[in-house]
Amino acid sequence: MLDDTRPVLVVEDDAPIARLIQMHLEASGLKVQCCGNGDDAIALLQEGAYRAVVLDRMLPGSGGMKVLRFIRRNPEEMLPVLMVTALGQTADRVQGLNEGADDYLAKPFEPEELVARLFALLRRSVAKAEAALSHGSISLDSDTYMVNVGGHTVSLRPLEYRLLQVLMKKPGKTRSRDYLLDHVWGQDTYVEPRTVDVTVKRLRKALEKCGSGDCVQTIRGMGYRFNGDESGPHT
Repeated sequence: MLDDTRPVLVVEDDAPIARLIQMHLEASGLKVQCCGNGDDAIALLQEGAYRAVVLDRMLPGSGGMKVLRFIRRNPEEMLPVLMVTALGQTADRVQGLNEGADDYLAKPFEPEELVARLFALLRRSVAKAEAALSHGSISLDSDTYMVNVGGHTVSLRPLEYRLLQVLMKKPGKTRSRDYLLDHVWGQDTYVEPRTVDVTVKRLRKALEKCGSGDCVQTIRGMGYRFNGDESGPHT
């Protein structure tokens, strides 16, 4: 689970609390990005990819509930959200959970409990994502690196599988080579950008065995995308 290079977004306007959360999450092996108001959080979520969000309910700008509703606007987005707040009444917790928060922690809290709760959410999130990752007639098996297309199966190498997995998470969205390098190979690993092209070529060749080589499309000058309309076996 810790090989995921995406950061956790901590949205907290109280700087000492934000630093405390960041320190404990980083000590647990997670990357962290912090921001102090709801408007900035929404802007970051629109542009970046995050593993989870630790979200304060009382924020300047767009409040925590508005940020939460923004996250849950896309029903396919399974981003875990741990809401923290000084509003500890049962009605407040119920509202947050009903709006889509995965867990709720009242202030003051012990940092160790926050870390434990977040890791529990991450474990559940990984299990859900792996179980649910399918589009049209194509689905992935994370245990065997097999792709199934309408009853046809083919085995993929780990990097090929991870590349397809990253593209399938956002069907139709073009991903640049730099994005794919970060999310498939990892930010701490240096590889040439053309390595992406070589891996895409191998992936397409493997998928051709089940008639789906066209589902990974090249967008000239931009990168690659997964097209679910081309994911079925051709007859």
